[in-house]
Amino acid sequence: MILLLDLTREQLRGLMKEWGQPAYRGDQVYEWLHKNLVTDPMQMTNLPKALRARLAAETVINPLEPLAQQDSRDRLTRKVLFRLSDNATIEVVLMLYNRRRTLCISTQVGCGMGCTFCATGQGGLARNLSAGEIVAQAHWFERWLRQPDDGQDALRVERPTRLTNIVVMGMGEPLANYDATIQALRAIADPTAFALSARSITLSTVGLIPGIKRLTQEKLPVRLAVSLHAPTNRLRNRLVPLNKRYPLEALMAACHQYQQVTRRRITFEYALMRGINDSAQQAQQLADLLAGLRCHVNLIPLNPIPNSPYQPSSEEATRRFQQVLESAGIPATVRLRRGIEISAGCGQLRQAVQQPELHLAER
Repeated sequence: MILLLDLTREQLRGLMKEWGQPAYRGDQVYEWLHKNLVTDPMQMTNLPKALRARLAAETVINPLEPLAQQDSRDRLTRKVLFRLSDNATIEVVLMLYNRRRTLCISTQVGCGMGCTFCATGQGGLARNLSAGEIVAQAHWFERWLRQPDDGQDALRVERPTRLTNIVVMGMGEPLANYDATIQALRAIADPTAFALSARSITLSTVGLIPGIKRLTQEKLPVRLAVSLHAPTNRLRNRLVPLNKRYPLEALMAACHQYQQVTRRRITFEYALMRGINDSAQQAQQLADLLAGLRCHVNLIPLNPIPNSPYQPSSEEATRRFQQVLESAGIPATVRLRRGIEISAGCGQLRQAVQQPELHLAER
């Protein structure tokens, strides 16, 4: 079976020609998929009935099956665990703000980066997602947001509305699945179809330098976020094993090059962990590391995983860390903590479903 969302517009045109149809039928299918978000070929009413029947018989549109769902107590965050066609599972999180509807999407089943404080990283990498499996996450939640509110859904949201932002910060390292991720983001940012501005998309990397260099040359103005979590190689080697291959000096050089070429500000993500990376001295080291870059630091209160030595920093330590950065001229904000009671940290719901004894230990 062909997953239609895996195909670019040109590939859909080629498929139609292979099937003896005019190439423009591919454009029509593409619009039904990415603009109208249909999940049944029979809804593609401007296609011949025979073509719709063949699409229904030989292709798949939606590869996602909801397996588990959790809503936060404030009804502003929803995490859904999806099952894919091979029974692999991925997580996606929707976060509602005053004017924003931000979706956090995944690019891999699991993750091979091995970050020691991350539930996904501890589970290892199973496989990459295809471009269609990535796009489908945005489509699924966009369809839900477009539905009229019938009063039956627990999540508080003014509808109809649509996604305003996407952060590629879910399961997996996006730049380790580069081609599929970029194809998916191009489809999401296509102004003739899904039409979410590329500038409303943030791609997060733990520091895969070859991918950053490729992204530097892309004509796709997504925003770059780099997950640092430590201001020195010694500590980052411990928290982020990839740093042993791509140390901070090389990573900062790649960031400087990215900014020189794109002229875009970079966000640096820093998960604050009590007694590990949250001292005033470490804040000053971070400020020194980022000197000369037009950047912003996003301080993230850690969502801890069960039986982990890594715990969130105190509010006092968080404020102190932020003040040191701002005194050094580095803009810094503390991310609003969302969904801690629903395992909203990356990989936590998936781990809870696969290993329920760990989930029970949290309570």
